[in-house]
Amino acid sequence: MPKNVVEMEIDEVTMELPDTKTLRLKWPEGYETDFKTGQFITVYWPDTPKYKRAYSLSSCALDTGFFEVTIKRDGKMGTRIVDWAEKGNKLFVIPPVGRFLPVLEPEKHLVCIAGGSGVTPFRGFAREATLRKLETKITILYSVRTTEDIIFNDEFRELEQKNPHFKFNVTCTRLSDSDPWPGRRGRIGADWVKEQISNINDTIFYACGPNALVDNAERLVLEELQCPKEQLKLEKWG
Repeated sequence: MPKNVVEMEIDEVTMELPDTKTLRLKWPEGYETDFKTGQFITVYWPDTPKYKRAYSLSSCALDTGFFEVTIKRDGKMGTRIVDWAEKGNKLFVIPPVGRFLPVLEPEKHLVCIAGGSGVTPFRGFAREATLRKLETKITILYSVRTTEDIIFNDEFRELEQKNPHFKFNVTCTRLSDSDPWPGRRGRIGADWVKEQISNINDTIFYACGPNALVDNAERLVLEELQCPKEQLKLEKWG
């Protein structure tokens, strides 16, 4: 086994939605690692070492002593975790890597476009900015099918109350006409994105989620908003 792989115990399990679960993986005694918010870890079960999956951290770099990952029931690994993982189980963890990192500078505005479980790394973005009391603006534009599919809704609303520079905006794509949802409906488009921006030169766009959503976000930012690639960071899932 490579030296950088560590066995970690599942210390806490939270069902976010019927098909989505957050695992808190406790660091073993003496474990230390230098990592950044927005990175991902790779995990595998002791009995199936050849089958590994990478998951973005939904915790932030200030959450020491544990990693949190939020996983949707999808594929072999996601299904097993959501249906069977429980406190006390152990997983092998390859330490965090990745470049999907928040630029937490005072003059910057991070516009984070997400779909489904693609919102999970942005929880870490908002957590760190709030804990550090930063002036960086962070706006999440989150596309879900219905109000039953919103991950971290309560926590994001609490962070909005604590952090005047953070906004959590949701749009639903498959609600019935009779649904009482008072918020936005439809997919994420250029007009909605433009409404969030006061200075496009200070804006950095992030997109995370299914391929179709990320591809659309890339087209929107590069073609419709005419932004350079340097202002766009992408993370595709599946």
